[in-house]
Amino acid sequence: MAAMKPARDAMKEHYQATLAWLQQYPELHTLISLCLLLAGAWLANWIVKRILVRGLYRALRSTAMGQDKALADSHVVRRLANIVPALILAGGIKVIPHLPAAVVTVVENVCSAFIILTIALAIGGVLNLVNAFYQRRPNAHLKPIKGYIQVVTIVIYAIATILMIATLIDRSPLILLSGLGAMAAVLMLIFQDTLLSLVASVQISSSDIVRVGDWIEMPQLNADGDVIDIALHTVKVQNWDKTITTIPTKRLISDPFKNYRGMQESGGRRIKRAIYLDQTSVRFLSPDEIARLQRFLLLGQYLSNKQSELLSWNAELADAAQEPANTRRVTNLGTFRAYVEHYLRQHPGINQNMTQIVRQLQPTADGLPLELYCFTNTVAWVPYEGYQSDIFDHLLAILPEFGLRVFQHPSGADMRELRPNLHAPTPAESVAQLPS
Repeated sequence: MAAMKPARDAMKEHYQATLAWLQQYPELHTLISLCLLLAGAWLANWIVKRILVRGLYRALRSTAMGQDKALADSHVVRRLANIVPALILAGGIKVIPHLPAAVVTVVENVCSAFIILTIALAIGGVLNLVNAFYQRRPNAHLKPIKGYIQVVTIVIYAIATILMIATLIDRSPLILLSGLGAMAAVLMLIFQDTLLSLVASVQISSSDIVRVGDWIEMPQLNADGDVIDIALHTVKVQNWDKTITTIPTKRLISDPFKNYRGMQESGGRRIKRAIYLDQTSVRFLSPDEIARLQRFLLLGQYLSNKQSELLSWNAELADAAQEPANTRRVTNLGTFRAYVEHYLRQHPGINQNMTQIVRQLQPTADGLPLELYCFTNTVAWVPYEGYQSDIFDHLLAILPEFGLRVFQHPSGADMRELRPNLHAPTPAESVAQLPS
């Protein structure tokens, strides 16, 4: 220790001599001091980010929390690390010699504003992290909080902006806040969409009218698909053609739309489609046709019961039963309708616990509609379309067994069948038909 004392005294004398020399050149003294301050701020930034922050992340990677991608992408710690060099610059600028007081004040204010901005960005990152963790909950799509997170973020950024402006102009933030009262109308006009979207988000969340994952249909905005995101200002819908439709949140409150969530939760998807029959093909069945159709597995019991009912009815008519018009008889359309009802009850793709109706609608110029109203036992699109197509494939193919025809407008092939001898004249025939 005694040997080190002379060395310290020599270094102290050398420092004082250098300082005395620099005081003879104020500009050089100021420049060297600024360079040392910037070097110190850079060194502190390097130590914090390259050593402390990296060490912290490496320590976290060894834990379950460190493996979380959302936490790694948040950059909250890195943003807070930027405060260290700003604090060094704000504190060190005061000891730089020969600097004007205005320069010192400006540097301090800029550093303070930068610190406020950094803290606001870090808080925004924390809020995004909270939303990311919340969305991992199984029932997060029922009550999304992204809109509320965005509102809080806007408020924080607004407060940070006021504090930064007050810091830069070196005035109290209360002066700026007192002026906001006069600007309230202007601010409401500027942020009217944000306010309307906030109210809409609260109504959507409280009423539970839309969730992430719901299939909604909004034809006026060309939206037909799954909701993939609900934010403060917009709701994103991925349509079935994989395009994205962005809907203003407030439109979900003001405009009508269809939500298929009820259908998906019920476990059955509705089939409501009609076969248009040629009305001229509707007639009574002959005994031979009844006997043939009675061999159908789905119609045997029905036709037996029907014939017993009709025989009892017609027996009460006595002599009036001699006129066929007075009797009740089996029609091919009624038998076909009974066949369809039994076919749906036996179909493995039809939900037997939900409504099933086979009914005639009002006759039209396009034929007699025979409508099927039932529900499949799946809500998935592809199996649903497969079941629906299979049912109508079978019904269209078996119609001739009942003597019924499907109605359709005449085509070119129909016209050719009506006039089979109609053909275009050959050139020789055309010449022969010319007057001599």
